[in-house]
Amino acid sequence: MFTGIIEKKSDFNIFNNKIVINNFSKEIKLGDSIALNGVCLTVDSLSESKLQFTLGEETKKITNINISKKLNIERALKFNGRLDGHIVTGHIDGMIRFLNCKKISDTYYMEFKMPKENWAIVRKGAIALNGISLTIAEKYMDSFVIQVIPHTYLNTNLFDLKMYDYVNYEIDILNRYARGEKYGY
Repeated sequence: MFTGIIEKKSDFNIFNNKIVINNFSKEIKLGDSIALNGVCLTVDSLSESKLQFTLGEETKKITNINISKKLNIERALKFNGRLDGHIVTGHIDGMIRFLNCKKISDTYYMEFKMPKENWAIVRKGAIALNGISLTIAEKYMDSFVIQVIPHTYLNTNLFDLKMYDYVNYEIDILNRYARGEKYGY
């Protein structure tokens, strides 16, 4: 379980289905869950300087891990800690394309293609994009807009996005459960 509050943006390498990043905390242990671009992965090898994760076939198929320029990183939520973002599971629903970004004053308005779960995109609702906890500002027929403050924009890989890049998305788990209860899914 995660909050969508990114701790670090990192370079990475992939070799033989293994992803390697620089170790950023002495608190990380073998077997810990870490979200990379919102994907919950398990630390399967570590040293003082490196963390390694194995990429499963589903992860390679439905996420942007193989094509990202940089990764957003977050350690799993401690239940004695604060929940600053929203509840994020690390179970990615798929990828959508980044469409454009407009800066007005100190606010970045970023537009993304509508996911297949368009019922989950609601104004003022939550979504995780590349693991980042975000609020939906506007909803259109084929797209939606998030509003981003400078700190989030500059300290996550939202800053590195180019038009039509793919981002991982995870719809809000509470919205998913509410719909499932209503429709029996």
